[in-house]
Amino acid sequence: MASSPLASPGATRALLEAYGLATKHRLGQNFLVSNAVVERICALAELPADARVLEVGPGIGTLTLALLAEASHVVAVEADRTLEPVLSAHAAAHPGFSFIMGDALRVTPGQVAEAAGGAPTVMVSNLPYNVAATIILRYLQEMPSLERLVVMVQAEVADRICAEPGSRTYGAYTAKLALLARVTGRFEVGPRNFMPPPHVDSAVVRIDRLSQKGTGEKWDIPAVSAVIDAAFAQRRKTIRNSMSASGFEKGALDAAFAACGIAPTCRAETLAPADFVRLANALSPLTSPKE
Repeated sequence: MASSPLASPGATRALLEAYGLATKHRLGQNFLVSNAVVERICALAELPADARVLEVGPGIGTLTLALLAEASHVVAVEADRTLEPVLSAHAAAHPGFSFIMGDALRVTPGQVAEAAGGAPTVMVSNLPYNVAATIILRYLQEMPSLERLVVMVQAEVADRICAEPGSRTYGAYTAKLALLARVTGRFEVGPRNFMPPPHVDSAVVRIDRLSQKGTGEKWDIPAVSAVIDAAFAQRRKTIRNSMSASGFEKGALDAAFAACGIAPTCRAETLAPADFVRLANALSPLTSPKE
C-alpha cells in the first residue's frame, strides 16, 4: 500500500525547517501529516500503473511521494513559489515527477499535458479549500482526459458535491457537476490529521466521469448550464418565475414545462440533473435567455 515518508508531524516539521519554510494561511496551507489518510486516498484512487496523475496544491509533496509509487507520472501545480526548491528536489529524485509553478485556475490543459508527457488521466489532490469547488468543475469541463478525481475538500463542499435533489445543499453547482460525473466514494478527515489543524472538517471524495455514449441522451453543456443557473438564480421562487427573471420568455417556458412534464410551480432544488437536460433540450428550438 502506498505511503509517504513525509506523512508525520516530525517529518513535515523537519523538512519545513530545513528549507526555512512556514505555513501560509492566505494560501490555505495545512500540511497533511497522517499516513493513514494518505493510504486511504491512494486506495480510493485505484491508480493503474500507467496513470498520469494531476495534483493541485502538492505543498511539500507529502501525497505526491505516495502517488509516485503507484503512477507512471505525477504532474503537480503549485502556487507558492517558496515551495519550488522542495518540489525541485522531488523532481530530481523521481524521474516520473514534474511540476508547474502557477495558479491552478490559470494553468492551461496544454501546459499540464506537456509537463505530464500526455493528457492527465486522474486527478488526486488535497485541494486549496478556497478554490476547490471551482477547480473540480472547471477541470472536468476543460480536461476530458480525466477519468476520475479523488480530492480532499472542506466538508461543506463535499456535502454540496454529494447532495441529492430536494436536500438543502443541492444547488446549481451540484446539478452542473452531476452532468459530468458521479460520486462513487467519500470518507471524512478530521482537523488533527493536519499541521497546523484547520478550523474546518474535511472530506475526501471520489468523482468518476460519466459518458454520454450509449445513453441515448445528448445535450449541450453550456445550454444546460444556462438553464440551471436561471433555475437557481432565485431559488425561493418557482422555477418559472426564477427563469423568466433571468431572461427566458414565459411562453416558451410554459411550452417546455408542458413538454417535459415539469410543474412550473416547482422549485429548482426538486429537479434531478436529467430534468434540466430535458428542459434545455425542450427550450433550445424555442428560445434562449435574452441578452
